[in-house]
Amino acid sequence: MPNLIENRFYYLDNFQLVLNWVDQRYSDLLIDEEQAFIRDFSSLPQVSQALLVRMVMRKGKLFRSSKLVYDEIGSLGAAVAPLVALGWVDNNPFLSVDDLFVLLKKTEIPHIFGRTLPKKSAKKSSQLEALRKEMREISEDGDISDIHPFSVWWPNATECVYQVKVCTICDHLRLLFFGNLRQSWTEFVLADLGIFQYEKVAFSSTSRGFQKRQEIEDYCHLFQCRERFQQGESADAVINDIPAQAYDSLLLEERRTRLLFQIAQHYEKSEDLVNALTVYALSNYQGARIRTIRIMERRGQLEAAFKLAKIAEYAPENEEEKQRLLRVIPRLMRQLGHPKEAVASRVLLNKMTLTLQKPSQQESVEELAREYLQLANAPQNAQVHYVENGLINSLFGLLCWDVIFTPIPNAFFHPFHTGPADLYSADFYRRREPQFKASLQQLDSDQYAETIRQRFHEKKGIQSPFVFWDVLTAELLELALLCVPAHHLKCWFERILLDIKANRAGIPDLIQFWPERKQYRLIEVKGPGDRLQDNQLRWFDYFSKHNMPAAVCYVEWTKELECKVG
Repeated sequence: MPNLIENRFYYLDNFQLVLNWVDQRYSDLLIDEEQAFIRDFSSLPQVSQALLVRMVMRKGKLFRSSKLVYDEIGSLGAAVAPLVALGWVDNNPFLSVDDLFVLLKKTEIPHIFGRTLPKKSAKKSSQLEALRKEMREISEDGDISDIHPFSVWWPNATECVYQVKVCTICDHLRLLFFGNLRQSWTEFVLADLGIFQYEKVAFSSTSRGFQKRQEIEDYCHLFQCRERFQQGESADAVINDIPAQAYDSLLLEERRTRLLFQIAQHYEKSEDLVNALTVYALSNYQGARIRTIRIMERRGQLEAAFKLAKIAEYAPENEEEKQRLLRVIPRLMRQLGHPKEAVASRVLLNKMTLTLQKPSQQESVEELAREYLQLANAPQNAQVHYVENGLINSLFGLLCWDVIFTPIPNAFFHPFHTGPADLYSADFYRRREPQFKASLQQLDSDQYAETIRQRFHEKKGIQSPFVFWDVLTAELLELALLCVPAHHLKCWFERILLDIKANRAGIPDLIQFWPERKQYRLIEVKGPGDRLQDNQLRWFDYFSKHNMPAAVCYVEWTKELECKVG
């Protein structure tokens, strides 16, 4: 933190970087109000700039003056005056009872409400609910409003309240910089402190997250719809505000269909199957079709469900849908009285059972299994590591590092990308196909090992959507390169590229190495009552088809230690 301490206005420098960045790259998309903000901000005194940035970067829009004390800013009155003059900050905002309860301590509430305060000993939340009820009753009589300036609520207060009025503008600027509203101003601080390190991508100044002003407005509209839904507003109200027509932007369309899918899931869980069917039909999001088939089956629409299932069987959208159809179609055929068809064989699993003493402490079943297997195989110099999804993804991420961070247009457009913006898009692989093929071709020679080692040392600690730096040690890396055949690595990596979002997960918990024999085995650990999930079954099916060593280890509890393998 020394560099941040030396530069007391580090946060202001970061904010100014965003303004300059947005002005240079998005000036054609900015509305007059946003352009004026960028222009006027630069003419403010430094302490006024700093105060506004401090407020914008904090949670909420309302601040007590006692909470705005910063050594580098000095006099609050002098710093805030230019902001009030511009209308960017209100120094006497109208506040509701809810606003007051956020700002005030419990001991301060009686100073405002005095004898009208119900149940002074009650919790703050209970007091608020009682006052809401009282204010509603008074308001219905037409005697009083429940919204007043802070100075009216508490005339004798020794401080005042300020409200930031430019939060929407600043959110738009943040959106333009990051391309999303998920990332916040703290990204700068985390990078400055070295907590997060980001790959330096030489992308073009014309590479942008948004190409039209309407895309910005549409993004914000969808974001607000999602916020309303997540905060408990009725699905009926929210869905009426979601556009029925598809967006031209792939980013926006993915967000629209995902939100529709989530609302349909809500209806389904609430047993409102009619609305669930309607909304699933509006969404082309992956998984909507199989959920539609399932609801049709539940509602007795067997012919319609079977017809849609056969269409899906002809061209499944992904491995997950194909897997679920293998269960649904035979069931529908049986219910419809159709002749049985040949059923695909189930995944053949190599199984082992460990009967272990149940731990007294909170030790995971995976770690218990790892420890036992490590001891049991010690004479063979075997090593067992807990890796789950970390190892295979990391090896892929290191070998294909340069491809993943290739500055393809609109894949990178700010310095804080952990990966390309189009990572989960349908055409992610297609846009980089020649580069990926060249990277994977290294697995046909010994070059791949040198590339992986080199990237491991060069990129250590840099954020990546694939590399698990907390899992991948130098020892684990060398064991993997020694014991895992290159053609197995190639198969794994090709499967990840088929469906990155789905296939990055579901990989077995443990990997066992026999360095002297240059062999390995993947092991998924399941505790009592636990079973393989669908994505894990798909991985085991893949292992079986490619003759890869993998097993499921079922753990049972007993008072004595013993191992049974079957």
